[in-house]
Amino acid sequence: MKIVLLAPLSEIHTVRWANAFAGKGHEVHVITSHPDTIHRVSDRVIIHPLSFPAPAGYYLNTFVLKRLLKEIRPDVLNAHYASGYGTLGRLGGFQPYVLSVWGSDVYDFPYKSRVHSKLVRKNLLAADRICSTSNAMAGQVRKICPEVQDVRITPFGVDTQVFSPKIELRDEDLITIGTVKKLEPKYGIDTLLKTFTCVKEHYDQKDPGTLKRLRLIIVGGGPEEQKLKGMADYLGISDHCRWIGKVPHPEVQNYLNMFDVFAALSRSESFGVSVIEASACGLPVVVSDAGGLPEVVKEGETGFVVPRENPEEAGEAMIRLIDDPVLRKAIGKKGRGYVIREYEWGHCVGKLERVLKETTETYSPKKKSGQKNIRVG
Repeated sequence: MKIVLLAPLSEIHTVRWANAFAGKGHEVHVITSHPDTIHRVSDRVIIHPLSFPAPAGYYLNTFVLKRLLKEIRPDVLNAHYASGYGTLGRLGGFQPYVLSVWGSDVYDFPYKSRVHSKLVRKNLLAADRICSTSNAMAGQVRKICPEVQDVRITPFGVDTQVFSPKIELRDEDLITIGTVKKLEPKYGIDTLLKTFTCVKEHYDQKDPGTLKRLRLIIVGGGPEEQKLKGMADYLGISDHCRWIGKVPHPEVQNYLNMFDVFAALSRSESFGVSVIEASACGLPVVVSDAGGLPEVVKEGETGFVVPRENPEEAGEAMIRLIDDPVLRKAIGKKGRGYVIREYEWGHCVGKLERVLKETTETYSPKKKSGQKNIRVG
């Protein structure tokens, strides 16, 4: 197939989709306002930078997009994000057209105003197919646009050869709780700090020896960094914390392999890529019940699901894992097996590839009425 991705190349997930499709022999073009600045894109991917930057570019680049699509003549256009690139994709008027939603575009953007809600609905209804990374987010799509019923699930996957256990990176003298998240309110890093405080207080009273071994590693950067560091100081846990900052995606697996337990205590989350990456590395996970997180954890088998914004219950789950290294190992092993079965990268690439292929095969120019958008599948 000749595939055009209309998406931000600054996002690692776009890069991974593009490289994977090119690796499978497809002719892949990426049209973007957000260039790849880390040189992660395969030489086999053809990149077309857009003239105008976002957000105005989602409208001003319409003519350029139409010209590019006329020149490329792709079999299918796949836009990513129902908001910005979804707007440009709709204005481009190309069919067959697949729209992939990511998270904030359907969880946050539509609730900014009636105008935002109407815009996203129009973008969703313009697509021949809609894809979501999780069932939870597919439900959110149906909530904001009830006319859409058939949403295809195309999860982000994990290369389990890259994300795999590396015992040599773990310090046996320490017990490390860790996370890999942007430092933004919705990812609940403040809840994680409170949870770690509960854990610290537990061992301060019952097992000072274990307390000395405890540390918290936070990998990621973001606007809340200074506020969160100040919170750690206030809670009296700064001596136990390591703030790594943002790291390139290929380095994430090295940090995961330093952890004993992975935590994702988000308030809102569309999927849970970091969780399945952690499970692929053989880690037990403790996650909140937000959005798509429970979908990537088998409760009691690959980790524990706790109520969001509940440091006490999250702390209890962590203490259980800290106290029982045999349990940690068993849950981590089951987690890796689960990811290999359900979220292996090649398997997930095949899912989106099939949706794109089916869309090209079933599309007919005669179906250009608004009714096709209600069908979405």
